[in-house]
Amino acid sequence: MAGRTKNAFNMGPPPAYKVDDEDTLAPRWYDVKRWGKKVWIAVATIIAIVIIIIVVGVVEGEKKNKYPDYTKLSYSLTDTISGTSFFDEFDYFSGYDPSAGLVHYVDSTVAKQYNLTYASSSTAIMRVDTSVTADTVPNASTGRFSVRITSKKQYSVGNLFVFDVVHTPIGCGTWPALWLSDPANWPTNGEIDLMENVNVVSSAANQMTLHTSSGCSMGVKRKETGKQLTTSCVNTTDGNAGCGVSGSATSFGSGFNSAGGGAMAMELRTEGIRIWQFARASIPSDITGGSPDPSSWGEATADFPNTDCNINNHFRNQSIIANIDLCGSWAGTASVYAESCKCTPLLPFEMERRLIVTVIGSGTCANQVANNATAFTDAYWEFGKFSVYSAS
Repeated sequence: MAGRTKNAFNMGPPPAYKVDDEDTLAPRWYDVKRWGKKVWIAVATIIAIVIIIIVVGVVEGEKKNKYPDYTKLSYSLTDTISGTSFFDEFDYFSGYDPSAGLVHYVDSTVAKQYNLTYASSSTAIMRVDTSVTADTVPNASTGRFSVRITSKKQYSVGNLFVFDVVHTPIGCGTWPALWLSDPANWPTNGEIDLMENVNVVSSAANQMTLHTSSGCSMGVKRKETGKQLTTSCVNTTDGNAGCGVSGSATSFGSGFNSAGGGAMAMELRTEGIRIWQFARASIPSDITGGSPDPSSWGEATADFPNTDCNINNHFRNQSIIANIDLCGSWAGTASVYAESCKCTPLLPFEMERRLIVTVIGSGTCANQVANNATAFTDAYWEFGKFSVYSAS
């Protein structure tokens, strides 16, 4: 044969076939045409979460930088509380203290009998009793006589209040306050504390605080000269501490009193609540002249903007309230009393009352109230004129 022949066992390599990867491997993650229902749901969920995060971030960022427009308002005088008729504008709360204080709040008759409230043409005094002890009848073993007054008139948003305060109460065991609230609807209608502190024995910082129902926070942009203490105003948080701001080191107690006191001004409006505290020598002339203009006073001592708190919803029917509590849920707390009062001992002439001291507890707020009557000589408020202005 001229050439070699091929047979079945020598036919060469088989023909090559192209392998289709798309047919033999799992779909690529980016091949959306091949995504199943579960993949689409997962992707949609992730996209939704990302969008929510972005939106929340933008909203929170805007809220953080947002600030209300405190446009100048014109105010006209509507109420003046002053002179010998000062206490005629108030109701006297009587009975035990709602804040668990060791006081017997007395009515106007008993207050006059023990000289706890009296007024002249220029000032009004309200004070703690210094005559009753644990041995007298009546005695102070279950509480000392004191006063709490509430204005007969209530006020809403759209008012400016100016309070002339000459003297703030001093003494271990004391818990004085000048505030506004609707006691019958607390905390729904809110509370505004203008002056408050506990166990003040010398100079101290005044505290200005809001207490509200849910939905009010001050963790936002604020313009104030005071020091922010807490941001949640809600009564169920932080042991009802409220959203407080502290003033200067001499804005309460002996420093404030020795300078002749000063003025507290509070603007209650839709945009927010602003509180200014002026020392006697620094009271603006527009206040003393009877034509107050908050827009000219500069930054407030305490600023509570409406950014994250609807002022109209949280503050209604506000009465002016002044009181001097003793011990109670703040001043009487063992740690607070021990720290601020350094466990003040009994005076020498009272050391003989060992039996009573043993029962009540030496070095406690209760002992101070029951046995140390003279410790409350400076526990009194002295007010000048209260003025209320309404926005026209």
